[in-house]
Amino acid sequence: MCATGSHPAGPTVAVCHGPAFYADPMSETQPTRLIREFTEAGAEFATITLDHPPLNLFDRGLINSLIADIAAVRDVAPRALLIRAEGKVVSGGVDVNIFDGRTVEEGAQLWRELFEQIIHPLEALPCPVVFAAHGLTLTAAFEISLACDIILAAPKAKFGLVETVVGLTPSMGGPQRLAERAGSGRAREFVMTGDLYPAATMAEWGVVNAIHEDLETAARALVIRLADGPTRAHAATKQIIEAWRSGGVAHADSVTPEVSGELFATADLRGAVRSFLDVGPGKATYRGE
Repeated sequence: MCATGSHPAGPTVAVCHGPAFYADPMSETQPTRLIREFTEAGAEFATITLDHPPLNLFDRGLINSLIADIAAVRDVAPRALLIRAEGKVVSGGVDVNIFDGRTVEEGAQLWRELFEQIIHPLEALPCPVVFAAHGLTLTAAFEISLACDIILAAPKAKFGLVETVVGLTPSMGGPQRLAERAGSGRAREFVMTGDLYPAATMAEWGVVNAIHEDLETAARALVIRLADGPTRAHAATKQIIEAWRSGGVAHADSVTPEVSGELFATADLRGAVRSFLDVGPGKATYRGE
């Protein structure tokens, strides 16, 4: 369902939430919100905000709300998505009560559901996904950021996978996605020590794409720029990189001709080529078609 709301940097927009996934009878407010807006050029972009004071902990209510928001953008995809948080921290991690008393099968089922309802749908979105980390970003929040296309951070942001404090290993895809970006040796160190790593180190490792003093402005500007871009081409880029992830360079090479070839049927490519030939580069406008 949707209601009207406002964004501090924009006009009145739609705030939407889908059906519940985890029952949480104690929850009176939505711990996340989904806002859809339009750029000046008319491209739709969306923002999912974690807003669950004081620490944006991943309890049943936040998980429920986030799953609903991701389902909504999966069903009706914007042309770019920003994930951000309110408060002093991005997230203090997972509410440990979620783990208490689970059997082996119940634990495995929890991770399956979080992969199926959060991580994999985010990665499969046919649009660029940007994660903005303004402060401490622990466990599930960091694993979610690694499922996004681009990670931006404020200078004071810190990141950690601290599951060892409860005898766990990160199980929402963090170790393998961190290894993909930073290498297996650094991923092992990061997870096994459970230490906190500053944004500067994460940028040096290639995990964080860029650090910005004014993170909110920079993240919003990037998402607007991406939304105004060739959406179908961005989706093709994601498909090719996903093919590389699953099968290496040879597999990516094998799918590229068909994936890229389909772009020649898009209005965006035809219009951009014509614009380039008529008036030069950088003048084309894109409609995501």
